[in-house]
Amino acid sequence: MKNYVVRAVAANQGIRAFAAITTDMVERARQIHDATPVATAALGRTLTAGAMMGVMLKGDHDKISIQIKGDGPLKQILVAADSKGNVKGYVANPFVDIPLREDGKLDVGSAVGKDGKIVVIKDLGLKEPYIGQLELTSGEIAEDITAYFAVSEQQPSAVALGVLIDRDQTVKASGGFIIQPLPGVRDEIITIIEDRLSYMPPITEIIDGKKSAEEVLEMILDGMDVEILEKKEIHLNCDCSVERLEKALMSIGAKDLKEVIDEDGQAELTCHFCNTKYHFDREHLERLYAEATR
Repeated sequence: MKNYVVRAVAANQGIRAFAAITTDMVERARQIHDATPVATAALGRTLTAGAMMGVMLKGDHDKISIQIKGDGPLKQILVAADSKGNVKGYVANPFVDIPLREDGKLDVGSAVGKDGKIVVIKDLGLKEPYIGQLELTSGEIAEDITAYFAVSEQQPSAVALGVLIDRDQTVKASGGFIIQPLPGVRDEIITIIEDRLSYMPPITEIIDGKKSAEEVLEMILDGMDVEILEKKEIHLNCDCSVERLEKALMSIGAKDLKEVIDEDGQAELTCHFCNTKYHFDREHLERLYAEATR
């Protein structure tokens, strides 16, 4: 199980916790989008958050999406996940290349931008999806996810997300954790956790040291009777199809579709999430036009 999320409780069920190892998944995303290191880091952090937040969902058909749109050169990150461990995502401008921060680390905050919004949409099978949105805190992703939980879900959380890029620009380590105190947990438990988090090395350093997701949680919650409730494999998995792209073409309207047929005689659409190309010849487009005008 290379890419997975663990869900756990601790401190007499006063703490719920999630940890993820996503190294191979984020490397695959880097390859698909031919992303630069800073774009890979931004997308990878969001994919990791999406994977854990997907596992938080209870229903078999529940889905979540995270959209981060700042004023930086990355423009937009979009990640979608479900409760079964499927995750997909893309960054609008994967070719961004900006200088490192003064401490030598990738400057994700500047690439994303601090002026913008994070929007989280949960589709729980109800009439209307739940939508939570707020202004970006830093553009560094983890801080913005933390703020989302605090403001939109009134849930205090400690969130760490990291992607370590190797010298050859491949992903060397990627993962993260989310720790959430539940109502009634003793203040001293929270103080202990906060103290441990302040001294912990970066999450990528821990994962690069071959620690498992379970061991990450044990480091933070040592002595608090950690109980692993679930270990779920996660996959970078796009659900695009010819049928979905047909709907996208028909959504432009019969008039514009006829214009495409008359002027080009064909169309090629590319899925943002997996870069798969779909070609529609004249005969296929005319079938769609006939259906659109029926």
